Amino acid sequence: MKHSTLSNLTLLDGGIGRELKRIGAPFSQPLWSAQALLEAPNFVTQAHQNFIEAGAEIITVNSYACVPFHLGEELYKEQGAALAEQAAVIAREVANKASENVQVAGALPPPLGSYRPDLFEQHKALDILTTLYNAQDEYVDLWIAETIASINEARSIIHVLKDSTKPCYYAFTLNDEIGETATLRSGESVSDAIETLLKEAHLREEIDGIFFNCSIPEVMKQAILDTKSVLEKHTKTLNIGAYANSFKPIVQGHEANLNIQGSRDLSPKEYLDYAKEWHKLGANIIGGCCGIEPSHIKALQEWKQKL
Repeated sequence: MKHSTLSNLTLLDGGIGRELKRIGAPFSQPLWSAQALLEAPNFVTQAHQNFIEAGAEIITVNSYACVPFHLGEELYKEQGAALAEQAAVIAREVANKASENVQVAGALPPPLGSYRPDLFEQHKALDILTTLYNAQDEYVDLWIAETIASINEARSIIHVLKDSTKPCYYAFTLNDEIGETATLRSGESVSDAIETLLKEAHLREEIDGIFFNCSIPEVMKQAILDTKSVLEKHTKTLNIGAYANSFKPIVQGHEANLNIQGSRDLSPKEYLDYAKEWHKLGANIIGGCCGIEPSHIKALQEWKQKL
C-alpha cells in the first residue's frame, strides 16, 4: 500500500540552491541550481552530503531549475530531461552511501516560474512536469511537488502523480503576510487548496502529506492550523510538513530570474524556535528551503535527539 505516515519527526534537508552558492559552486541567474549540474556536478554531491551529515533523513533531487524558466527554452529542450535524471542519479548515489537510512525525494518544481501563478498555463505545465517525473522516477523513494502557488498548479500535479506507486507530498508556497487565514501566492486560501485535493476522489488514499515551503517562517503557523482544521473536518490524517526560507518577504509579481531574492540573517537557533512551534502544532516533517543551511538542519537534529 502506497500511503505512508512517517514518524513523530522526520527531517528534510535545506535549500540546495543557496547551499551550492555557499560552498562555491558556479551559481548565477537565470540558471540557479542547474548551473552546477552543467558545469560542476561534484558540488551537487557535496551539497547533499553536507545536509546528510547535518542530520537530514530525506534529501531532495536538485531538479528545481531543470525547467525552461531557468534553462531557457532551447537548453531545456536539449538537456532538461537529462539534467533532471543526472540530478536524481547524484542524489540516489549519495543516499546509498550514507551510514544512516536516507530517502530521496523527487522534486516537481513550479514549471513556469516560482511565486508566479499568473504565468501558469496548464498544457505547458503538464508537459514539463511529466518530463521531470519520468526523468527522476527510477531513482527516487517519494515525491515532493514544491512551491505550489495556486490551486490550478496543484491540479496539474495531481494529474502527473495520479499513477505513482510512491508516497506523494504537496508543498504550497504562502503569501508572506501574517493574517487570520493562510493564503497561497495566488490569493486563494490554504483551506480551499486542501479541500480541492481531498475532493479528488481517486486521491483520497493517495495524498501522503501537505507541506508548506519557500515562505517566511512567520506564516507557517497559520497554514498548519488551517490544514489541521480541514483535515479534522474530514476525519483525515496526513503528514504535515514545513520548510521555510530565510528570504525577506516576497512581493506579488516578483521577477525571480531578474535578481537573487534578498535574504535575512536567520540563525539556527531562531529557525529552531519556529520549528518547535510547528512541531507542537502538528507538523511531523520539518526542514528548510532557500537559505536554510546544514547548520540549521544540525540544530533540528540535535533537538530531535532530545525529544
